[in-house]
Amino acid sequence: MTDRFTPTKADHFSFGLWTVGWGGKDLFGDPTRRPLDPVDAVHHLAALGAWGVTFHDDDVVAFGSDDPSREATIKRFRSALDETGTAVPMITTNLFTHPVFKEGAFTANDRSVRRFALRKTLRNLDLAAELGAQTFVMWGGREGAESDAAKDVRVALDRYKEAVDLLCEYVRSKGYNLRFALEPKPNEPRGDIFLPTIGHALSFIYQLEHPEMVGLNPEVGHENMACLNMVHGVAQALWAGKLFHIDLNGQHGPRYDQDLRFASADVKSAFFLVDLLETAGYDGPRHFDFKPPRAEGTEGVWVSAAGCMRNYLVLREKARAFRADPEVQEAMAAAGWPSLATPTLGPGETLAELLADRSAYEDFDPAGAGLREVNIERLDQLALDHILGVR
Repeated sequence: MTDRFTPTKADHFSFGLWTVGWGGKDLFGDPTRRPLDPVDAVHHLAALGAWGVTFHDDDVVAFGSDDPSREATIKRFRSALDETGTAVPMITTNLFTHPVFKEGAFTANDRSVRRFALRKTLRNLDLAAELGAQTFVMWGGREGAESDAAKDVRVALDRYKEAVDLLCEYVRSKGYNLRFALEPKPNEPRGDIFLPTIGHALSFIYQLEHPEMVGLNPEVGHENMACLNMVHGVAQALWAGKLFHIDLNGQHGPRYDQDLRFASADVKSAFFLVDLLETAGYDGPRHFDFKPPRAEGTEGVWVSAAGCMRNYLVLREKARAFRADPEVQEAMAAAGWPSLATPTLGPGETLAELLADRSAYEDFDPAGAGLREVNIERLDQLALDHILGVR
């Protein structure tokens, strides 16, 4: 059925092949679904209205494939992209599945493993450029430790920086139109993962040789796992000019990484996240990193993928209605929402003039100001009314 919540390519929705292609294997059970051919995934997603697909190198070409097999597989995959008009906005590299990376990739204690990880990634950078990707996501799933005795974290960060600097150097030398996006996650599969939050990753970026080439790929579930507010984190990434990509999914608080259908868990947070992305000028992919429930069959995979896009479009419409609601605008004014945009110092005002202004301190009435109404509850309830569909 086609309605106003039917996605089109103009919405720039994208999916990782590892999402719809997840067979349901987990720590306690074998796969419940047959392997999905990446070519079939491209066709199914395009039929649902998706604009792009993303993948790890091993999602398309099996680890250890020889060059002729690799070239034939990529050719077949590219034909599917061309036939459906599907973009590849982002590529990443699998540095976490094979046992060789069990103790790390770029931060492994074993130097030969670090060199192998670099070569594997450099090869995939060539493929990213070939397919027109503009972002290369880096999730360091094995970059971490289970024990503080395992390695010197300061030295590990030296090696992490070395790796990212080398990758940036390679992209610059090749003239590729690529930039990197670090994906923070606090834990799982490692006990503690390096660069666990948006804040850690931002700090790391500014130690690099080319910080302008490196940004962030925050994920809803990962920020929730760290007991953090995804909306606030994304806002800070936007404020820093570092939101290069985003992973949308659902998560029930600080549990294991659930990768639920987008907006199927904390709808209120999802609403404010969509509102932020749509009003802040973010023009990148709306990328879904979810996993269809293990209990679902093949058809359920596509119902779940379609639900991710539909939920975003529903929340986008509700966020627009919220912003346009005269009562909401009145409530924002009553809460002092617009005045936050006014600089604390007046035009041309100096620090010395602030210090000389008696109204700012000596004559200020903190007791009276402490009694002021802030009207947050009214504004928050209006948001809930829009989310719940009663306005």
